[in-house]
Amino acid sequence: MQFFIDTANLDQIKEAHDLGVLNGVTTNPSLMAKEGIKGKKAIEKHYKDICKIVDGDVSAEVFSTDFKSIVEEGKRLAGLHEKIIVKVPMIKEGVKAMHWFSENGIATNCTLVFSAGQAILAAKAGAKYVSPFVGRIDDTCWDGMELVGQIRHIYDIQGFETLILAASIRSSLHIVRAAELGAHVCTCPLDTIMGLLKHPLTDTGLKKFLEDAAKM
Repeated sequence: MQFFIDTANLDQIKEAHDLGVLNGVTTNPSLMAKEGIKGKKAIEKHYKDICKIVDGDVSAEVFSTDFKSIVEEGKRLAGLHEKIIVKVPMIKEGVKAMHWFSENGIATNCTLVFSAGQAILAAKAGAKYVSPFVGRIDDTCWDGMELVGQIRHIYDIQGFETLILAASIRSSLHIVRAAELGAHVCTCPLDTIMGLLKHPLTDTGLKKFLEDAAKM
């Protein structure tokens, strides 16, 4: 399973990259705003800066909601760098646009997916990635990970090549569950990735080793 970091913060992206486990980046308008990045030129420059750091795919989200505008914006984003994946919302116009992008050699990430039916549409439209929002489903008292497993089951049966990108990850346990259920990619904040390092027995074991080493 690949690790993507869900942020627009360059320092966090560099830290994850230096750890040696980073495969890509996902962003959205909210994450850009959080970093104080505003305006088309500033946002596009920021995407280029991200692409200089990472080796893999970088999802860049469109702001438009009608077919023509999504296509025009997506073409511009894809033209920024070969690593850019156009992130398109799961709406009617988005599905039409993803099909157009697929027919014209532009890779897409279908975002805001909350059902298996939506995931089927994304795959049929030719999306490279489908992003089920695990944490937001959990917020509605349903099991977001159950959807990840359901999508993987359907994709395996039907032979869909779209990759499952587990998104809206809230905990390190979510990462482990996503791996168990066969998600191809997991995108999450840096703190959640770093949380995989933590275990009290590791801390106490290391402390004992260091104490014994000091006696040698």
